[in-house]
Amino acid sequence: MEWTVHPGGYVPFEHVHIAQDEIFHVEKGEIRAMINRKKHFGKVGDTVTAPRGVRHIAYNDKDVPLVCTVEYKPGLDHYTTMQCFAGLTLDGDIDGRGLVNIPKIMYMLKKGNILSLPRPAFAPDFAFRIGMNFFYVIGSALGWDSLYKRYTFKA
Repeated sequence: MEWTVHPGGYVPFEHVHIAQDEIFHVEKGEIRAMINRKKHFGKVGDTVTAPRGVRHIAYNDKDVPLVCTVEYKPGLDHYTTMQCFAGLTLDGDIDGRGLVNIPKIMYMLKKGNILSLPRPAFAPDFAFRIGMNFFYVIGSALGWDSLYKRYTFKA
């Protein structure tokens, strides 16, 4: 997928992809990333990889836009994950930092049995899974299934 980050922009939080490598191919600008607490840099033509299971965050601290092609390997069900994130974003269900509604995205990740699971780096895996189960129960009671169906086109 193409990813454009304007000057001063960044991924909203440090995170971990549990089952995928995240690979950034720099097309314009320069990428800065913290991968497992180490600084990484990439310029046009470079590739920066965040291996699965490793905490990372990427950002643009330059004065020009950063454009990357981002791959997730293996692909798994990443398209469904992005449908859910994009649906909440387009519906304006985000906070002041641009983060999607956390209870709803956790409900959707659980509802879809998502394998391309991203989780915040500060949340241990067991706590994240408890949270997903908790919000799945809440979301089921509140009718969030209709959002999941609308965003993913799945019955």
